[in-house]
Amino acid sequence: MDPLAPAHPTWVMLLIAAVAVAVLLVLIAKVKLHAFISLVLVSAVTAIAAGIPVADVPTAMLTGFSSTLGSVALLVAFGVMLGRLLEVTGGAQVLADTLIGAFGEKRAPLALGVAALIFGFPIFFDAGLVVFLPIIFAVARRFGGSILIYALPTAGSFAAMHAVVPPHPGPVAAATELGGDIGLTLLIGVPVAILAWIPGAYLVGRWLGARFTPEPTNVFAIDENDEETSANEAAAPSFATVVLLLALPLVLIGLNTVVTTLQAAGAVSEDATWASALVLIGQTPVALLITVLVAILVLSPGRFPVGRASEILDQALGPICAIILITGAGGMFGGVLRTSGIGEALSTSLSDLGMSLIVQAFLIATLLRVAQGSATVALTTTAGLISAQVAAAGLGGFDIALLVFAIAAGATVLSHVNDSGFWLVSRFFGMDVITTLKTWTVLETTLGLSVFVIASVLWVVVP
Repeated sequence: MDPLAPAHPTWVMLLIAAVAVAVLLVLIAKVKLHAFISLVLVSAVTAIAAGIPVADVPTAMLTGFSSTLGSVALLVAFGVMLGRLLEVTGGAQVLADTLIGAFGEKRAPLALGVAALIFGFPIFFDAGLVVFLPIIFAVARRFGGSILIYALPTAGSFAAMHAVVPPHPGPVAAATELGGDIGLTLLIGVPVAILAWIPGAYLVGRWLGARFTPEPTNVFAIDENDEETSANEAAAPSFATVVLLLALPLVLIGLNTVVTTLQAAGAVSEDATWASALVLIGQTPVALLITVLVAILVLSPGRFPVGRASEILDQALGPICAIILITGAGGMFGGVLRTSGIGEALSTSLSDLGMSLIVQAFLIATLLRVAQGSATVALTTTAGLISAQVAAAGLGGFDIALLVFAIAAGATVLSHVNDSGFWLVSRFFGMDVITTLKTWTVLETTLGLSVFVIASVLWVVVP
C-alpha cells in the first residue's frame, strides 16, 4: 500500500507518532497487556488518528503485518528447525566447544561475534540471528552468566553487516540511488562494519550484558536425562559437519548474489536456465529449507530415525509462534506509520537542511528510522532525497560510499517498538520492552554512531 499524502501538518504527524509509541510502552510495560494485542490496538488507533480513511485502515494494518511475516516467518521457522537439529544431536555444543577452545573462555563473546561477522556477509539479520541461536544458548549454558553477554555482540555483528555491507538490500539500494559503485562500497564497507562493531556492539554489548540478566526460554532445550539424547551426544557430529551445515545457506545465498550481480551487469543472460535455478535456490527461505533437509539426512544416521525428525521439528516450532506474531505486529505498527505519510512529512521538511551533506544524510535517515521503524525504508528514502545534491556535487565513488555508510548509520540507531527486529531480539532473549530499550536500542545506537564517526572522519581526512 503506497504512503498517503500527510493528512496533518508535519508537527501534528510527529506528535501522533510520539503519542502512539508512548501509549504502546504504557500498555505493555505498565498495564501488562500482551504485546501482540497492544501492537494491533495501537496500530488501529494510530491509523485513524493519522488520517488514513477508515475503510483503508484494515488494509494498511494487514499490509505491514503480512509483509513482515512474509520475510520473517519462514526464516525464523527454518532457522529454529536447523538449530533444534544441531542442539538435539550435540552439534551446537561441538561448535561452541571448538570456538571456545580456539579463543578461550574469556573470549567467548568475541568468538561468537567474529563468527557472526563472517556468516553475516550474505545472510540477512533475521536469518543469521536465528541460525546462531542454539550456539549462543549452548555457550551461555556452559559458562553461565547473562545470555546477553553472548547474544548482544553476536546480534550486533549481524546488524552491522546487514546495515553497511552489500549485498544486503539497504546499502545496495542506497548506493544505486546515489550513482555509486557497489563493488567499491563492498570493499570499504567490510572494514567499516568491523571497526564500528568493535566499540559499538562488542564492547558495549559485553558491558550491557553484564548489567542485565533476563531469563529467556531456550527454544532448543533438551532433556538431559533422556536416553536418546545421551546417545546422540555420544555420537555428536564433527566440527566440520556442523560448519558445513551452517555454511550451506551462506554458499547458496552467495551464489544467488553473484549470479544476480552478473545478470545486472549483462555478463549473464537473465533467460539462462542455470542462472535462474541458482537464483531460486539462493533465495533465503529456499536456502534454509534445503539446509534443513540436508541436516536431517546428514545428522539422522546413528542419532535418530528420519521419521522422528517431525517430532523434533514440532518441538522447535511451538515456542516461536508468539515470537513470530509479535514480530509481525511490530511490522504492522511500522507499516501504519509509513502508510500514514509520516515519512513523507519528514522528507518534505528535512530535504534541505543547509549543512554538510554527510551530516544531512545521517540526520534525515535517523529521523525516518525513528518515525517509521524500517531501516531499509530509511536507507532508500534518504538516498532518494539527497541524490540530486550528490549528482550536482559530482562526488566520486569513495565519497558516495561514505554517504551510504552515513545513511546506514542513521537507519541503524534508535531501534524501538516500531521495528520488527526490536521484537525479534526482545522475545528470543526473554527481555521485556523496557529492558530491550536499555540494551538493544542502546547497542543499535552506539553501533550506528560508530559507523557515522568512521564515515565522517574519512569524509574529512581523505581528499
